[in-house]
Amino acid sequence: MACLKNASSVSNNIENCLVEAFSELGISDWNSLFWIVHSGGPTILREIEAKVGLNKEKLRASWHMLREYGNMLGTSVHFILDEMRRKSLEEGKSTTGEGLEWGVLFGFGPGVTVA
Repeated sequence: MACLKNASSVSNNIENCLVEAFSELGISDWNSLFWIVHSGGPTILREIEAKVGLNKEKLRASWHMLREYGNMLGTSVHFILDEMRRKSLEEGKSTTGEGLEWGVLFGFGPGVTVA
């Protein structure tokens, strides 16, 4: 867990977190993962998409929940997970993580702590 100074620090440090988490699995294509990102605001989502080169649909569930309900703080990841599960089932995906085996879940807390 890293404590960061501000929201832009999230996008500036996200790739290091991903490399640390996924290098042992041999995963370096961030679009090969499903993504659950605390929708703290549009700036965070846009910066993450840009920083790691995500395809637009990767944060679909996070953007949807932000549009529908706004920033629900840390609990938003539970709602985003449920939205992804619902949509994956509706589309007949092989897993509830958009048909993918591995994924990323980022939640941000006070002081912008990434857990």
